[in-house]
Amino acid sequence: MKKKIYIAGAGGMLGEAFYRIFKNDFEVKCTDKDVNEKWLSFLDFRDFDKYKKEVEAFKPDYLFHLGAYTDLEFCELNLDDTYLTNTTAVENAVFIANKLDIPLLYISTAGIFDGTKDFYDDWDEPNPLGHYARSKYMGERYVRENAKRYIVCRAGWMMGGGPDKDKKFINKIIKQIASGKRDLYIVNDKDGTPTFTVDFAKNVKLLIENEYWGLYNLVCNGETSRREVAEELVKILELESEVTFHEVSSTYFKDTYFAPRPPSERLINKKLELRNMNIMRDWKVALREYITDYYTDYLKEKNIYSVKEDIITL
Repeated sequence: MKKKIYIAGAGGMLGEAFYRIFKNDFEVKCTDKDVNEKWLSFLDFRDFDKYKKEVEAFKPDYLFHLGAYTDLEFCELNLDDTYLTNTTAVENAVFIANKLDIPLLYISTAGIFDGTKDFYDDWDEPNPLGHYARSKYMGERYVRENAKRYIVCRAGWMMGGGPDKDKKFINKIIKQIASGKRDLYIVNDKDGTPTFTVDFAKNVKLLIENEYWGLYNLVCNGETSRREVAEELVKILELESEVTFHEVSSTYFKDTYFAPRPPSERLINKKLELRNMNIMRDWKVALREYITDYYTDYLKEKNIYSVKEDIITL
């Protein structure tokens, strides 16, 4: 009989990957307040009583708590909603998992660091700058201090879900290109580590199956910058001769992206490496696969044909 996983907050880019990777080997129940897939059912996990009732009725072997507000500007402007969703709801999850005596998975972020170091390993001390980072770090701390068994995974610059679910950097650049823009303004003062949601879910699955509880940095291999990621994306699309990059500082976008962001969010998967559990691929390899698997139809519709034929058949 398959073990059971209750996945709360599964309607976004990460939930899509977890459903894809876990559905064949586990019995999964996926919920979200935004029911945008046929495999989702409704739950607002901020409602503690309903959350508890739902999970207890399913009787899972694991509880995965994925959902959060990740729009930094929204979080700066909506503090109560942010802390209710990103922090208090996590306390709900810990209580439920402890009562059922099952392990809890919580997703943290590289954004909890202040960026004063070039790289951060699993043991570096966080110092969150804004309310998104603070709310996520308080959730992380509560899990680490109170959950009986847990896996906390810190993700980097997330990419996944495709045109409809990816709200992050890759999708924003692709949609600029699809709209006809060929002058791209990219910040030159932000470094990090991309994280492909599918690879992330696969590595979590490996940890779960081996029962390696604890805290882990979990990002793709290879350090990079916003500029380099944009250049690699344009290279994959074979649009180097058409696109012009303009380097700007973060202040160029200060009216739109006013929430504080650390200059460096580069993580090192040190604990995964020490446990011989690091199966994350280089970010360039993961990015190419992401574009191939998730954007072929979208690129066709937008008449962007300059994609390597051995990667995407158009």
